[in-house]
Amino acid sequence: MTLDIPSTSTLDSATLPVLDLSRLSQGDAEAEAFRVDLREATHDYGFFYLTGHGVPQQLIDDVMAVSRRFFDLPEADKMAIENIRSPHFRGYTRVGGELTQGKVDWREQIDIGTEREPVTDPDAPDFMRLEGPNQWPDALPELQTTVSEWYDELSRVALTLLRAWAVSLGASEDVFDEAFAERPSTLIKIVRYPGKSDPEPKQGVGAHKDSGVLTLLLVEPGKGGLQVEKDGEWIDAPPIDGAFVVNIGELLEVATDGYLKATVHRVISPRIGTDRISIPFFYAPALDSTIPVLTLPEELAAEARGITVDPGNPIFTTYGENAFKSRLRAHPDVAAIHHSDLVEKNAAAAAQNSIA
Repeated sequence: MTLDIPSTSTLDSATLPVLDLSRLSQGDAEAEAFRVDLREATHDYGFFYLTGHGVPQQLIDDVMAVSRRFFDLPEADKMAIENIRSPHFRGYTRVGGELTQGKVDWREQIDIGTEREPVTDPDAPDFMRLEGPNQWPDALPELQTTVSEWYDELSRVALTLLRAWAVSLGASEDVFDEAFAERPSTLIKIVRYPGKSDPEPKQGVGAHKDSGVLTLLLVEPGKGGLQVEKDGEWIDAPPIDGAFVVNIGELLEVATDGYLKATVHRVISPRIGTDRISIPFFYAPALDSTIPVLTLPEELAAEARGITVDPGNPIFTTYGENAFKSRLRAHPDVAAIHHSDLVEKNAAAAAQNSIA
């Protein structure tokens, strides 16, 4: 599939289903209709726009403004919290410092996870190395305050959606709650895509699926670039003012045996002379949690397509295995510095498999 720069004419029209979360509180019939629309949108597309979410506009404005201030910091302030200093893959990544499908993503970002102490148990699974503290810029203390409020608001929205999905799939509302109750491992990325496309389009972030449960994405108004794969073609997904772009991750594909499918998507770099701020919120359960596999109603089970099997990219039922797999591939420099034992182990296993 080739890279196509989205035209600005797509910015004033929705290209994916638009769902209003406030319908859940408008009586039983409207709530049920919303759940059906939610299920069908994520069965057919895996993506939709979400309005009526109740996140205050002031907070949306604040998080976008503080994100801009972060990227405007002097280079030395950002590099002081570079992610190569963190075995937990937290902190700042310079432009070109992350890979997708082995190719450079033209973006800079800060990765912020759930704040915890590192796991020191030598018998803990490898993926527990992802747990640990964040790195925050000393020059911008308001970033931590604003992001903490953002985390709480979007966690509320994400849990509401997850419970609505559960009911729409014939399960109890709280079927997924246990996986998130104790130690959720949600990740927030604050991303800036600098202008690189002129006229040849460049990879802002390469084609991929998300490894968690669901993603809530806030994009700077008026800035296109997100594209979603549908039936072998790319659909532009420009931002709608006040709405989040929502997509499901691989774990909901596992939970529904492929009735809900994690959808491939990518971002095309803005043209030279412009840039774009994007803030994805990856709602994810505890690293060591196993997502429950639902028993779907017969009519839905008949449409379940099974879990996607991509060569060299298995989907695991334990979230931490998916997350750690993705991080090791995306940040080989961090992996080499902090997890060289695993890099060597994986290389030896690959060599053994090739011999066999």
